[in-house]
Amino acid sequence: MNLAKRPKSGREPTIALINIVFLMLVFFMIAGTLAPPLDASLDLVETSDLEGREPPDTLVIHADGRLSMRGATLTSVAAYVERVSVAAPLEEVRIVPDRALPARDLVRVGAELRALGATRVFVVTEGRLQ
Repeated sequence: MNLAKRPKSGREPTIALINIVFLMLVFFMIAGTLAPPLDASLDLVETSDLEGREPPDTLVIHADGRLSMRGATLTSVAAYVERVSVAAPLEEVRIVPDRALPARDLVRVGAELRALGATRVFVVTEGRLQ
């Protein structure tokens, strides 16, 4: 009887198995659907024909630099702050700039608002679902 010991085989390489499982996970995350699809019979609301209106108490800046709020022309940023801060302290301000307004004018108005006490200045833009 030959009872010679067999040489121990090395451990199975688990790194290869981990790599395969990781690649499968990435594949199914990319190829799989994370959210159920919309019902085919559903018609979404179309907003392209709606008339655009600014949110209330926003500062509208026209392309030529004019300022307005709720259709009324304002003489300065300080006039806007006076009108708005009567009801509540000035904290958040929303600006609706014209697309053709130069960026330096938008930055200037934002800086004036911050200097007059606005803690946060938001720029309202047009969003599209694509």
